[in-house]
Amino acid sequence: MPFCEVAKQQTSLDDTVDAASSSSSSSNNNKGIKIFYKTYGHGPTKVLLIIGLAGTHDSWGPQIKGLTGTERSNDDDRMRAIDPNSSDSGGCGYGGNGIQVCAFDNRGMGRSSVPTKKSEYTTKIMAKDAIALMDHLGWRKAHIFGHSMGAMIACKLAAMVPDRVLSLALLNVTGGGFECLPKLDSRTISVAIRFLKAKTPEQRAAVDLDTHYTKEYLDEHVGSSTRRAILYQEYVKGISSTGMQSSYGFDGQVNACWTHKMTRTEIELIRSAGFLVSVIHGRHDIIAQIYYARRLAKKLQPFARLVDLHGGHLVSHERTEEVNQALCDLISASDKKMNPHVWTNFPKESSRWSEKGSLLGKTCVEGKTDDICSTVCVIEKLHLSISYVFGLFVFMFEYIQRAIRSRHPARVGSSLT
Repeated sequence: MPFCEVAKQQTSLDDTVDAASSSSSSSNNNKGIKIFYKTYGHGPTKVLLIIGLAGTHDSWGPQIKGLTGTERSNDDDRMRAIDPNSSDSGGCGYGGNGIQVCAFDNRGMGRSSVPTKKSEYTTKIMAKDAIALMDHLGWRKAHIFGHSMGAMIACKLAAMVPDRVLSLALLNVTGGGFECLPKLDSRTISVAIRFLKAKTPEQRAAVDLDTHYTKEYLDEHVGSSTRRAILYQEYVKGISSTGMQSSYGFDGQVNACWTHKMTRTEIELIRSAGFLVSVIHGRHDIIAQIYYARRLAKKLQPFARLVDLHGGHLVSHERTEEVNQALCDLISASDKKMNPHVWTNFPKESSRWSEKGSLLGKTCVEGKTDDICSTVCVIEKLHLSISYVFGLFVFMFEYIQRAIRSRHPARVGSSLT
């Protein structure tokens, strides 16, 4: 089984990351922590995939296939006969210059270690896990792609070691904290209640589908059945076979999302590095609202491009071809050292907009009255306040319920991100 022992890489990591603040306690906290990973494909182009909350490396299946042209991991018996120095053609049409991908289970999920202290789960700590894995693999530089919580981790990694990042792809990302709170409407409230009540794989699969995909996608017919019916069976099977994510792992990863924040200094470190960024989002995502992804993309101007797709939280599964093409375009543009002003699809003045959002900035720029700008700002703040209160209620209710059912943690499927 391929594992990376984080503590073994910690010494060299501390020499380059937070040297002033790191101490022996950092290595002690990671003592015994192992990260499970798999690699796919061969070639000089390296891509590190970081999955989100409660997800495993398998959740990247459509992207692994699209980038490398294979679904078989390199430790598969059928792949051992391949010369490790050879290059696969790859899914991006690279010809002789193949792509090697690494996908792994974050701490707290899958086959990776599960620390018991909530303080051992932050996006910064988990970014150090990812950097340790790169060291373990001998990867000096790589394209860093993350989804949801994994995109938050990718942002931290990019700010910590910007010289090791070739490009950055952020799928269904938010800025953490209150930005993790879902869109407040009747559908979201219904999903939240069903999520808290789910006790069986069947109940969890049903609510996961409504969380991950749009209704239109689920209602599409595939042969004589609907996509919802097909995915439901796959989800039930996946949840049952994966087993239960421990309460330590789930609570810890939730803590990582809730405490995540990118400071202005970190944003500037990413911008000053000069690599290209692709922010890919499903516009109907009820977990990570596209408003926050757009705002982050603006902060990263002129290096970021926003790819706005019709899809939900798992847009990587719902719109596989479009997402894979966006990722291949990012790799290609980075290899060609494309001018960021050519890469971005934001107007030139967008980098000077305030962080209050495009609607407010656009309204004021176009000469509308200050009253309209003020009204938009008040409505926005009111919505965030209501979302914050609702989020606190949901978290409080969930913790009370988990305390009562502490011996029976909820089952979580490998595709939940």
